[in-house]
Formats: sequence, C-alpha cells, structure tokens
Amino acid sequence: MRVEVRLPQWGMGMTEGEVIEWLKEVGDSIDEGEGLVEIETAKVNETLESPVSGVLVEVLAAVGAVIEVRDVLAVIETEG
Repeated sequence: MRVEVRLPQWGMGMTEGEVIEWLKEVGDSIDEGEGLVEIETAKVNETLESPVSGVLVEVLAAVGAVIEVRDVLAVIETEG
C-alpha cells in the first residue's frame, strides 16, 4: 500500500514550510516515528516523522522547495 506523507500544520499561523534536508533517500527503509525530513517554518526547524513503516519510494519536494500545508512531500510503500 502507498501512503502519502503530507506537510502537517504545526502551528495556528503556519501555511507553508521549506524543505531543509531529507534524512532518508528513495529506496531506504524507514520505521514509523523515524525522522524523514527537516522542514523550516517561521525560522524554526521541525523534523517530520514517518507516519508508517516501509520503504521511501518517491520524494516530491526537493531541498529548498517551499510547500504548502497538506501538500504531499513523499510516498512510502508499506507491506500488505
């Protein structure tokens, strides 16, 4: 099953975030709760954790990209 990883809204006024660094690469295994990507919002860095365990199969936002809240950042393939 493919799971879309979306940028959450961490604060009331948050509307977007900038991708600072991917902590995983396409093809890497990842566990639920493990850090996936660093996002800067209003000059504060946050680590977006994986919502599921699986394999990172697609990255849709490059480093430096500014993305809107709820936009898809990546896709993780889970077993089953």
